[in-house]
Amino acid sequence: MVDVYNSVISRSDAAAQMPEDVGAELTRAVVEQSAALTLFRHVPMSRAQQRMPVISALPTAYFVNGDTGLKQTTEAAWTNKYLDAEEIAVIVPIPEAVLDDAAFDVWGSIRPLLAEAAGRTLDAAIFFGTNKPASWPSAIVTAATAAGNTYERGTNAQAAGGVAQDISNLMALVEADGYDVNGIIASRAYRGLLRTQRATTGQTLPEVSVGDAYGVNITYPMRGMWTTAAEVILGDFGEGLLGVRQDWTYKVLDQAVIQDGTGAIVYNLAQQDMVALRIVGRFAFQVANVINRDQPVDANRYPFGVMTNTTP
Repeated sequence: MVDVYNSVISRSDAAAQMPEDVGAELTRAVVEQSAALTLFRHVPMSRAQQRMPVISALPTAYFVNGDTGLKQTTEAAWTNKYLDAEEIAVIVPIPEAVLDDAAFDVWGSIRPLLAEAAGRTLDAAIFFGTNKPASWPSAIVTAATAAGNTYERGTNAQAAGGVAQDISNLMALVEADGYDVNGIIASRAYRGLLRTQRATTGQTLPEVSVGDAYGVNITYPMRGMWTTAAEVILGDFGEGLLGVRQDWTYKVLDQAVIQDGTGAIVYNLAQQDMVALRIVGRFAFQVANVINRDQPVDANRYPFGVMTNTTP
């Protein structure tokens, strides 16, 4: 990823919003919610790292042999997992003259877009491993693949259930690991795929629709991120823990300098009559992957599954 330090909202960027003699209406972009922030359990954090003991061995009970039989012993064990908060941030500089000449609330319009951009960075790291902090666990697609929880779309012909059966079989992989599927996120291409699902008689399948599959809600976040290696991610989203050390905060800067990676000053806000809006958030991510009796082997157990499509 190329580092960027010299981006700015220039006069040409804001030209469409400069006052004119004709009326104009500001059309706001549709702001998408972060899948990670929406679906995972939030864990408040009071420090940069938080330790979570997770049970790693389950106790066993036994029948006693007769009236004087010896009672056996058992044990339970725990392992530590950690939430490590990492920072996501970006700064948007703008000349004060451009800000003054704009015919709309620049900061009010860009704040939700900045939150969306930061949320997409969070989602890309958690689900796909894009620019993932080293302190975080493997991305969900990577870990699900390592655990064998992937299924190829198109494995089932239309007469055998098609995409609907593919989704069911992927859910079964997660269920075999001891988890109940309570959430599905998918590429928007699945809207069309699910609309065309039909029984051999030509009737629509009641088990699936654009909005749900087998009673589990489907959402379509993260536009533009999906690849053929991951078209659907489903699983027990309660097993995903999103640590929140600092929720999104905004600050307007007017007496600061902005430097590049070498330390060179790119913008001197006070000297160049500029202001800048900064957004900062600190988040951590972890997958509990708690042991259960359906699949006690940690390496083979994972609460998420991924639908792939290697032959688009």
